[in-house]
Amino acid sequence: MQIPFNRPYITGKEIEYIQDTFSKRKLSGDGYYTKKASRFIEETFSVQKALLVTSCTSALDMSAMLLGIQPGDEVILPSYTFVSTANAFVLRGALPVFADIQEDTLNISPQEIEKKITPKTKAIYLVHYAGVSCDMDKIMEISQKHNIPVVEDAAQGVNAKYKNRFLGSIGNIGCYSFHETKNYSCGEGGAILINQESLIERAEILREKGTNRSKFFRGEIDKYTWVDIGSSYLISEILAAHLFAQFEQLEKIQELRKNIFYRYYNALQEYERKGKLRLPFLPSYSSSNYHIFYILLETQEIRDHIMDKLKASGILAVFHYIPLHISTMGKKFGYKEGDFPITEKCSKTLLRLPLYADFTSQEQDYTIEMLYKILE
Repeated sequence: MQIPFNRPYITGKEIEYIQDTFSKRKLSGDGYYTKKASRFIEETFSVQKALLVTSCTSALDMSAMLLGIQPGDEVILPSYTFVSTANAFVLRGALPVFADIQEDTLNISPQEIEKKITPKTKAIYLVHYAGVSCDMDKIMEISQKHNIPVVEDAAQGVNAKYKNRFLGSIGNIGCYSFHETKNYSCGEGGAILINQESLIERAEILREKGTNRSKFFRGEIDKYTWVDIGSSYLISEILAAHLFAQFEQLEKIQELRKNIFYRYYNALQEYERKGKLRLPFLPSYSSSNYHIFYILLETQEIRDHIMDKLKASGILAVFHYIPLHISTMGKKFGYKEGDFPITEKCSKTLLRLPLYADFTSQEQDYTIEMLYKILE
């Protein structure tokens, strides 16, 4: 049996909606399906403004522009994240100030954030790892105390919650991903969520190449022109149509993933009791979207051994981020191995198991059976 790490879920309506964009003769951004998908995000996740963009990377880039990040500014973020989180403001000339993660959730530690704040701190970029929320009450308290805006990199957090609020709707700005590897996908795509009213108009301008074109199409002005910096961040109407088909099955997809997550969890609890591995931790304040199922092993050697044995059995399980602070770029900013011990240990010992919405019972039985054999 050959089991991939990820397989994009197809609802069955995608082709129908894409064909409808052809019949409407509107294929570029901000058409019928772009507007439907944007409204869906705003109404379902309770955000002031949602703008579909080409990727979560684009959303993060826009967030740095919206916050006016300049050369020499400092931005606090976890080292255990994808490079886009850092590139967003490094492209603006700002300096990454990394903070260690919590050992339980693998999310940025609020205590470590507060230690890193200086007069140059311009923003806090946090990441909700694996669809499990950061401790948002503590982080927003720090934000308000020091008057520092928060950007939620919720690439992995669509339809997950902190207490009764959806991830991406709590900080000043939220960023979503609809990449092929995410729970809800259109191949490539993202959204920027604006939770601060004063940023909405400029977000529309940045997304439209620095023009006030959105106001023109709403009939608020009689012509549009270049008014600010910006770029072409609009998602194709074809991709938006694909995405809306996914949104229509939002809860079904989440329930399928939840069932798979807990099948793994229950099957591997005995090995956690034996001390052979550690399972994901879900704090009481978090409602997960079950984006990732990972296990943490005792050493990198054990992790790599299990990963290789699974691969030999036709099962693709993978590790995750190389910490940014020990990357080539991270070292250029003066960081070195040993700076963030929890992040480094997590990176060396974490193994992600296959999880996708149409993962069959047979596939999961086989994966668990192989894991049992290797662990024994």
